[in-house]
Amino acid sequence: MLAALLTTGEAAQFLGVSKAFLERDRWAGARIPFVRVGARAVRYRRADLESYISRQVRRSTSDPGTLL
Repeated sequence: MLAALLTTGEAAQFLGVSKAFLERDRWAGARIPFVRVGARAVRYRRADLESYISRQVRRSTSDPGTLL
């Protein structure tokens, strides 16, 4: 079964960020994967959001993490 897709607002709420943050992320190169549905609709898969969160884990403030 295909996972349900979240709107930008729902994804923003899930991540605890603003819709503008996600819009800027898409404009700047999309660190957070999204799905384009049709010509204008943008949606997010929950699994992609959870994966993004996992990649943000750091052990200290000086830990740059791994670059994709």
